[in-house]
Amino acid sequence: MKLTYLTLLLVLNTLFVFAQRPYAMKGSVTDSMATYKLVNTSIVLLNKKDSTLVKYTRADTAGNFNLGGLRPGKFMLLITYPGYADYTEDFVLDSLHPVKDFGPINLILKSTLLEGVIIKGKAAAITIKGDTTEFNAGSYNLPPNAKVEDLLKQLPGIQVDKDGKITAQGQKVNKVLVDGEEFFGDDPTLVTKNLRGDMVDKVQLYDKKSDQATFTGIDDGEKSKTINIKLKEDKKNGYFGKAEVGGGTRDFYKGQVTANIFKGKQKASVYGSTGNTGESLGNGMSYDVVEFMDGSGAMGMAYSMSSDDFDMGGGGAGGIPVNKNAGFHYENKWKDKYGINSNYKLGSVRTKGEAGSLSINTLPNGNMTTASNQQSDNFSFSQKLDGTFNMQIDSTSNLKVTVSGSLKNTNSDDTYNASTQRENESFLNKNIRTITNEGNNKGVSATAFWTKKLKKKGRTLSVNLKQSVNENTSSGFLNSENRFFNEQNQLDSTVNIDQFKTSKILKSAFSSNATYTEPLSKSLSMILNYGLNIDNSSSDKRSFNKDAAGNYDDLDLKFSNNFDLDQMTNNGGFNFNYKKGKSILNFGTRLTAVQFKQFDRYEDRTLKRNFINWAPQIGYSYNFSRSASLRVNYNGNTSQPSMEQIQPYRANTNPLYIVLGNPDLRPSFSSNINISYNSFKMLSEQNLWISGNFSFTSNAISSNTVTDDAGITTTQAINLNNKTPINFMVMANMGRKIKGINLQTSANVSGNQSYSISNGILNTSKSLNYSLGPTVRYYKEKFNFSLNLSPGYNTSSSTLRGIKTSNNSWGANGNFDTGLTLPGSIEIGTDGTYQYTGKSQTFNESLNRLIWDAYISKKFMKSKDLVLTLTGKDLLNQNSGFSRSVSGNMINQNTYTTIRRYFMLSLSWDFNKMGVL
Repeated sequence: MKLTYLTLLLVLNTLFVFAQRPYAMKGSVTDSMATYKLVNTSIVLLNKKDSTLVKYTRADTAGNFNLGGLRPGKFMLLITYPGYADYTEDFVLDSLHPVKDFGPINLILKSTLLEGVIIKGKAAAITIKGDTTEFNAGSYNLPPNAKVEDLLKQLPGIQVDKDGKITAQGQKVNKVLVDGEEFFGDDPTLVTKNLRGDMVDKVQLYDKKSDQATFTGIDDGEKSKTINIKLKEDKKNGYFGKAEVGGGTRDFYKGQVTANIFKGKQKASVYGSTGNTGESLGNGMSYDVVEFMDGSGAMGMAYSMSSDDFDMGGGGAGGIPVNKNAGFHYENKWKDKYGINSNYKLGSVRTKGEAGSLSINTLPNGNMTTASNQQSDNFSFSQKLDGTFNMQIDSTSNLKVTVSGSLKNTNSDDTYNASTQRENESFLNKNIRTITNEGNNKGVSATAFWTKKLKKKGRTLSVNLKQSVNENTSSGFLNSENRFFNEQNQLDSTVNIDQFKTSKILKSAFSSNATYTEPLSKSLSMILNYGLNIDNSSSDKRSFNKDAAGNYDDLDLKFSNNFDLDQMTNNGGFNFNYKKGKSILNFGTRLTAVQFKQFDRYEDRTLKRNFINWAPQIGYSYNFSRSASLRVNYNGNTSQPSMEQIQPYRANTNPLYIVLGNPDLRPSFSSNINISYNSFKMLSEQNLWISGNFSFTSNAISSNTVTDDAGITTTQAINLNNKTPINFMVMANMGRKIKGINLQTSANVSGNQSYSISNGILNTSKSLNYSLGPTVRYYKEKFNFSLNLSPGYNTSSSTLRGIKTSNNSWGANGNFDTGLTLPGSIEIGTDGTYQYTGKSQTFNESLNRLIWDAYISKKFMKSKDLVLTLTGKDLLNQNSGFSRSVSGNMINQNTYTTIRRYFMLSLSWDFNKMGVL
């Protein structure tokens, strides 16, 4: 036994001796002015190559530090101490220099410097200035003609996905500025995909305060992650842009051009694009492959259209789009007091496609199944002009004026063919409808925002005024044939509709709001606000039947409406803001008195309703450090019923679906609680984000639906006094960077419980959704790779038929993206999107989709400005559009036309010339 212990001791001693390495570093930390030792200073050793953390310690009571057991290599020392500027120094440990003795290191008080990081021997790659992280663009290598997007991908803590969406320090970036100003609206991709990377001097990342907090100086805790691109001085004059043209198989094509001219503070840009590939440039609209598995159990993939305030319409979830659009942007600042920012956009989109759906309506006495098919041909043309003028009246007051105008013309032609069957598969009804429509919309609006700082610090006054006018006219035909069958599958009756319809809607809206802030102490401030809104509108919708002569002159009063609506809203509230140390507390409330009057010209009837809406709120935030914070918020909100719910328009566009009004409908009150925690460590690029949200509604507005024996559904909004719908969601994301690889893991659990009445029976619907998604990203100058996979499980249940019926399914979606630069200026890349929709109790077929794209490109010319690219889209030809969803007692499956496999050869040219214009 003694021999065993002796042997074990000898082995451990040998391992201990072997583990000792002679490589080490040491030194001491002192104050540069007082020359006293700084105790407990943070000593961080970083890998020089990728800035990853190697070791960490603190200075002892004498200010000395010593780190041993190191390996040979290139390192960077980072020393931090509260109130002092950070210190860094590069050094090497090798066989000739096994120990680095820094000797006394003097730290400088931040009060004697601008807040920042001191880098010894070279310019800082990363600088911390207060709450702003600043990246020196010159410290990162970029290929020729790289864009800002390529630069961002290299910055620590910032990720950019294949669609251009930006995440920084675990949070979504919604705004990218250029020299502190918006560039071409608030679409970040217009900056990141348009501006050249070699124009950038610095990239600043910070939490932008709300406009109100920025003006008043009262921190309300509301922040949004923002990136500011600071241009090099010699890149603020010149022009640059890009032109691209491409043609492919199956008659697919694209063409686009962007051009930008900068002259000091003047910036002008123009763009234009056309194509039928679903890609569109700069008009606030794009067709993307969308993967979703939402809270209702829906899961699908489609080309969908998203838009900003420049809405061209005419889109939808399916079809082949043909886009043409262009735009112009101009901005200027002069005398540091005046600024102008203007945009003009115009564009058209035509979408032709076919869609099908299968819907199962669960009723107390059985199910109804409806199969339908839709063919559509939609077109729209839109124009929008907007401008913002900023003026600094004096050192204490500013005025911001915004004006905008828009025109929109639409044409649509839709044909529907649907049939509904009973549970025994006998037909209930069949419907064929054709709807054509031509529409015109025009509107103007003007906003004035005046701010004034008064003598006492923190005392401010601001006034916001807005006036808008809108006119919407349309006309078209409705042709419908509805056939109804008895249980023996025999034709019972037929109802035909042949009408010409017109619509004219006029709206005028005035809104105002005044806000006053008063500091009550160093820590406590009060905010008072009052607003008055006046809305006037009229809606004249007419339906005309065809007379014996074939003319549409016979007014059908049953399906015609002529309403005047006047609404006045008074709202006022207060908010207290308490800030001390790392804590911020906000609490207050807002009351809104609504008076509206609707006059029915056809029935000579007036409907008046008055509402009092209450919106309490309380929020607390605690900043553990500059990069870690906790937020807790409660918001209450009274939701008044809409005019459509109280007294809807009489319509027969869908004769099988009738909406009734409820003049006795009362407001509902919703409570929402949100808790979130976020942290980020710059050195190791570790991030953690956890968020939980819970909401419930009292006196909820729900639906009372009755489906008769002919399959006609009549619905009415009602209040459910003794039932409380709830929704909840818990999300978490964590990640870190290890040896250049960014690892992220996200988890999501959500659920809801809702209530409705169907044929006199209370239906309780519940759903739960679980998902887990790891993500791997790696980016280097010549190689990048990303992979994400997110499996999920959805459950949904209904109690309508007296027993609990369930519809549960597994699902998964994922994506990958990789690119490689080869010798000879050749690049290859591939990306894909995968989706799996599992079987359920309703659908006994699982579906798999892998949309796989690839490209190869070759750069020409000495400047590498000319690029020839061959692209293959949907190589496996699997992009067949579909979606599934469960909502209440309805289960739906939809299919629709999508863009499938094609190949395209394109040629692009980057051009630029910077210098004095």
